[in-house]
Amino acid sequence: MPLGRLPIDEQVDALRAILARNELLTEVLARAAKLDLPGWYLTAGCVFQTVWNVVSGRPPAEGIKDYDLFYFNDSDLSWEAENEVIQAGERAFGGLSAVVEIRNEARVHLWYEDRFGVPCEPHTSTEAAIDSFAATTCCVGVRLDEADRWRIYAPHGLADVFNLVVRPNPVLAPRSVYAAKTRRWREQWPELTVLPWPAPVADGG
Repeated sequence: MPLGRLPIDEQVDALRAILARNELLTEVLARAAKLDLPGWYLTAGCVFQTVWNVVSGRPPAEGIKDYDLFYFNDSDLSWEAENEVIQAGERAFGGLSAVVEIRNEARVHLWYEDRFGVPCEPHTSTEAAIDSFAATTCCVGVRLDEADRWRIYAPHGLADVFNLVVRPNPVLAPRSVYAAKTRRWREQWPELTVLPWPAPVADGG
């Protein structure tokens, strides 16, 4: 049976089994847990692209350019505070053949419009930041809890990830971001089914 048609509890087990095949990801996960960042998740491309690789018969870590580590701390929104965490991460992940990008999602609204051309309301949690990815397929985060148990956040489920379907999520990122990302992904994973960005709703007034 295709993984995307399994009951959800079995899909979660399948996700864990697939991600465990990416030894870089599991090492980043283990080292990230020791940083003990508030509300942290390993998320975005390193998660769903590992699945794409395994499902399509590629090496688990192939084509993954970085490992995104999100956390949420709204008690200090200064760049200096975030940079301290980034520096601690550079020490924690030193020696790994992986680029780990650490970002405080409580600060995203301070720079998002300059980078992407649209305003961003302040996120209220790391989960809210994950919810805003340009594709629902990207909205998956994993972390380890105090007992080294995997915790998985997937607000749109996992079926699209297993089925190599990319579905737009027009809640924050502009269409141009979705187009650029999906164009790049299709070059690496031509098996993907990329669903179109929804047409704007006509104003009936």
